[in-house]
Amino acid sequence: MAGLFKNLLVLFFVFQNTCLGFRSPLSVFKRYKDTTRSFSSECLGSDQPVISLGLSDFALDIRMPGVTPKQSDTYLCMSVPLPVDDEAYVVDFKPHASMDTVHHMLLFGCNEPSSTENYWDCDEGTCKDKSNILYAWARNAPPTRLPEGVGFRVGGETGGRFFVLQVHYGDISAFRDKHKDCSGVTLHLTHQKQPLIAGMYLMMSVNTVIPPGEKAVDADIACHYKRFPMHLFAYRVHTHRLGKVVSGYRVRNGQWTLIGRQSPQLPQAFYPVERPVEVSYDDTLAARCVFSGEGRTTETHIGGTANDEMCNFYIMYYMEAKHAVSYMTCTQNANPELFRNIPQEANVPIQIMSDMLKMTHGHHEETKDSDKSSLLKQAKKEEILEQNFHIEEAVEWPGLDLKLGQVSGLALDAENNLVIFHRGDHVWDENSFDNTFVYQQRGLGPIEQNTILVLHPSNAKLLHSLGKSLFYLPHGLSIDKNGNYWVTDVALHQVLKLGPNEKEPLLTLGVALQPGSDKNHFCQPTDVAVDPNTGSIYVSDGYCNSRIIQFSPNGLYLMQWGEGTETSLGRDKPGQFHIPHSLALIPDFSQLCVADRENGRIQCFRLETGEFIREIKHKSFGRELFAVSYVPGLLFAVNGMPYPGEAEPVQGFVMNFSTGEITDTFIPLRKSFEMPHDIVASEDKTVFVGDVHAKAVWKFASTEKMEHRSVKKAGIEVQEIKESGTIVEGRLKNNPESTDPVKKQEKQHLVQQHTSTGISFVLITTLLIIPVVVLLAILLFIRWRKTTVYRGDGEHKLDSSSGRILGRVRGKGSGGLNLGNFFASHKSYSRKGFDRVSTEGSDQEKDEDEGTDSEEECSAPPTPPAPSSF
Repeated sequence: MAGLFKNLLVLFFVFQNTCLGFRSPLSVFKRYKDTTRSFSSECLGSDQPVISLGLSDFALDIRMPGVTPKQSDTYLCMSVPLPVDDEAYVVDFKPHASMDTVHHMLLFGCNEPSSTENYWDCDEGTCKDKSNILYAWARNAPPTRLPEGVGFRVGGETGGRFFVLQVHYGDISAFRDKHKDCSGVTLHLTHQKQPLIAGMYLMMSVNTVIPPGEKAVDADIACHYKRFPMHLFAYRVHTHRLGKVVSGYRVRNGQWTLIGRQSPQLPQAFYPVERPVEVSYDDTLAARCVFSGEGRTTETHIGGTANDEMCNFYIMYYMEAKHAVSYMTCTQNANPELFRNIPQEANVPIQIMSDMLKMTHGHHEETKDSDKSSLLKQAKKEEILEQNFHIEEAVEWPGLDLKLGQVSGLALDAENNLVIFHRGDHVWDENSFDNTFVYQQRGLGPIEQNTILVLHPSNAKLLHSLGKSLFYLPHGLSIDKNGNYWVTDVALHQVLKLGPNEKEPLLTLGVALQPGSDKNHFCQPTDVAVDPNTGSIYVSDGYCNSRIIQFSPNGLYLMQWGEGTETSLGRDKPGQFHIPHSLALIPDFSQLCVADRENGRIQCFRLETGEFIREIKHKSFGRELFAVSYVPGLLFAVNGMPYPGEAEPVQGFVMNFSTGEITDTFIPLRKSFEMPHDIVASEDKTVFVGDVHAKAVWKFASTEKMEHRSVKKAGIEVQEIKESGTIVEGRLKNNPESTDPVKKQEKQHLVQQHTSTGISFVLITTLLIIPVVVLLAILLFIRWRKTTVYRGDGEHKLDSSSGRILGRVRGKGSGGLNLGNFFASHKSYSRKGFDRVSTEGSDQEKDEDEGTDSEEECSAPPTPPAPSSF
């Protein structure tokens, strides 16, 4: 019986492997099968480098085969053959590298690698024939993204047959444990013909000489373009140590249009072209590298060694397939007189911090101590920041009395003026959409009032307004570095870009009034953010989709991430959304933080890849977190009204960005939050909150928590005394009481309460002492009565009376006064405007006739209603 079982088991595995062989379309990759590498067990690379993605698509995993560099500034190369004979197209790149171990990676395409070894030192070269750069990744630099419909052509009769990966290991201190590295990149390839073919245009100086000690030396390159039109979408600069700035331009009819300008001392990856540039027949392409010979004692020439220099400006472009050329070069200066009119910016060096310079060239060891010191200073700064201010309503601000519609979005422009996005006379209610999210009130027409208002932040004076007859149901708002307004409309299912003085949109994403979930449609998009460094557009989509979408600066779809929350699993996974409602872009750390509304949390992702970084979630958020805003070092957020039976109040939060810890909370003094919908903050910690139900905007400002406080820094107790606007620091003697964090927090909380109420410590002390004195007098009187003629019943009555008094005093002290229950016990009390809306997917206003019976609040809480949406 056992033998029969073993035979059956063997037959099962044979049958399974045979089926897998027939089922997999990868069986045609016979040439690749002979060269498949075996990865180290420590390596993170896949042991299945080619993965089928359907009938026409496949992924190719290109990784270092488990290497351990022996010295810093090591360049290692390895090659992978294209696993198909016929033509294919590379349409996407996914990097697998950590900036802790890898300085940069380059991927080349060619027909013959320089070596047939598993990997080799790149000093031997990358390719024996002409090679094209297809991809570049570097620390702190954005990855290369190909626009939709664009691909690099490989294989076939004209495309390269090999990929060569070059990895630069700058600092090898991370390899002290002798682990093996498998950094690399995964390519997404397709056999489907792409209408647009990507290519590389290299502008390179070959005869520049840099005299020793010369402060500024220009290397100019210019060529006339004599081919079919090409569209530029990315650029890369390259020099060695003497390069200060490299700039590239298209010159047409005497007009210079910037392609890209960058310091070559920053990570030398491909950066997206900020504005679309088309190069046509007879245009001129021009580039300038600015060098400095200071510090050199001999002439420096163009060459390949570290002591030589290079001047390269790479342009990544696409062309129509029928006219496509994969590689072009320019190595001359066809018109030296042309550069008399080059824009002045091309001559201005870009200043780079010294530690960044060292990191870029791979020498990191000496900067580690300074980096730690910098981080420590930042942590100290944040710690003082946390304890140095409290957010309170600016009650003198008159903007609270403005006549507004439902306030859905807020932003601050470059002058810190407040910009409000509101709905005028339109409201989002249960009649706004059908069950397929199609807007049902188109007959009302667009909003006839100006929906975008620009107000002075101090006196709420109206400075400018626009947006009349453009929108149906406004929602999200942001402002880019050029002052353009970016907005979302949940009824139109669109994202629009408006100039400050334009009546018509400059750019429109999505199809008007058509919900959808593909690359060209949105479904009630909630917010939009624009990266000031790259111009990339990020959209949170939205009420009926659960994703974040990235677009190029000119609106081409690049990628998306996110999925709906699986409510049956209990806990929400990273990258899952239940209404991604608000976006905060963190350019300092290349992150995008999302207010995941119905999951009551903030999720932060890497801008370049959409990779999940961390979650910020606190019990005090409750079930909903509506909006989030960022200023350096801090996050600000607002939550939603609590569900029936839950206690977390609606309020604003201040959080340390580094730790995610809540450092302060705030509520308004005038009116009350009903449904705070958006929040925006400035670096001086002025905060504005817009409420979609209250139709109001509050202003909050920071106030000093205490004039004299202690802060523990790096194990040293430091006393800080505020004197005439300055901070004086001095050492304190060891004091166990002052270092007790619990007592310290209690003290801060007490001081915060005193400050917020405006009642002096002396007055509070007096009010507390008076009842104690009265109580002592009563007890002394009772004692005296016991020793006199009043005994028996009199004693009993007095004791009973005093017991009732003491009982009431104790009751207040122990239980606290619950104003909610107090008001709810009166039949005349109504929670109009505070009840949760039971329809998911709308920013509905409450029905004015709808109330909540106070007795229901005292009974067992009902099943939580579906989330409201505004």
